Amino acid sequence: MQNMNEFEDFSVNTIIGEGTEFYGEFKVAGLIRIDGKFRGVLQTDGKVIIGKSGIVETDVRAKSVVAGGEIRGNIYATERVVLLSTCKLFGDVITPKLLIEEGVLFEGKCTVNP
Repeated sequence: MQNMNEFEDFSVNTIIGEGTEFYGEFKVAGLIRIDGKFRGVLQTDGKVIIGKSGIVETDVRAKSVVAGGEIRGNIYATERVVLLSTCKLFGDVITPKLLIEEGVLFEGKCTVNP
């Protein structure tokens, strides 16, 4: 039997829904999902999910990031970054693990640093 701490927590703490625009500062404990437009400061000790309709204009600092939308800013992830085929990233990535699907538009530098 596995320890329950080994399973990743996928409960969403915050959602910025499609059609919603938010400008400001988010410091979240846990998971945030963005399907709308966000500009400001984004920091979490958990996971950031950017849906394919999501538009983010900020640096993203998180444990892990899964991106399917547009990001204009840098990604700093302490665990991993996954760029889905619908992702458009205009910025740099610094992470120990990176997965880029075919079809991603990526303009920036990448540092994979374990």
